[in-house]
Amino acid sequence: MSIAETVRTGSLGKRALRLVKKDGQFFGLADGKICTEGDNADDVWRRLHDEAGKSDPKYFGFTGARSRFLKFFPNGFHSNGYTSQERNYKLAAKAKLDELAPLEQAVDGTGLGEAVLSVFRATNMLSSFEMMRVQDVLRGSHADDFIRSAARFALDGGKGNLFSMEQALKPHDNAKWTVATYLPYLWRPDTHMFLKPEATKDFATRVGHRFASDYEARLHLPVYESLLALVHKATLELADMEPRDRIDIQSFVWVVGDYQDGREGTYE
Repeated sequence: MSIAETVRTGSLGKRALRLVKKDGQFFGLADGKICTEGDNADDVWRRLHDEAGKSDPKYFGFTGARSRFLKFFPNGFHSNGYTSQERNYKLAAKAKLDELAPLEQAVDGTGLGEAVLSVFRATNMLSSFEMMRVQDVLRGSHADDFIRSAARFALDGGKGNLFSMEQALKPHDNAKWTVATYLPYLWRPDTHMFLKPEATKDFATRVGHRFASDYEARLHLPVYESLLALVHKATLELADMEPRDRIDIQSFVWVVGDYQDGREGTYE
């Protein structure tokens, strides 16, 4: 008789997760109980997170997330209310970035700090505290390094350029996900995602996605990859609502994870 081999461990909230292999098959266990099985380790691990997430008291899945979003915007992504409240100002910030610091120029550019700062100021997506630190970065000696690294990350999503952003931001105590993802998201909303940690973790918990446990405050590429996996899942689940890009997906995450009750039905 073969012995089960543990090949991966993790957690989701308070639940202990384990992936084991036995007789060529993989089994996903939550708190010692088999929840999933199959012949592909990554698929079993993903489905284990999905199943384990359903036990969280905040879980309501994508059905609940959709219902919550539609309480605020009954006509979905293509309504005037949604567009005016959640989309137009982000598109305006993108247009400003594309005009003042186009991606192809920013990759090797210099002296773009003030232009980029005006783009950060064009939205309220960062806290006032983060914005003060962003100003220090973009008016300081690390401005060019940060902007070039952000542009290169927008193009390749690579570990090296994320690390370079971190190094440019650290001296100003501002190596935050909000700051690091803001420009790539606006330059390429078809590819990148803005990360507002608390709202996104709440959303991930509610839909049972592993990002809720994968998240770390440090700029670590696996965290971002987990975020993109959450975005991909959301895009598939919401396909019938016809999200145009990740501006729509980010707005959906924000509305579900942060909007306050009492505003329902305001925006047709």
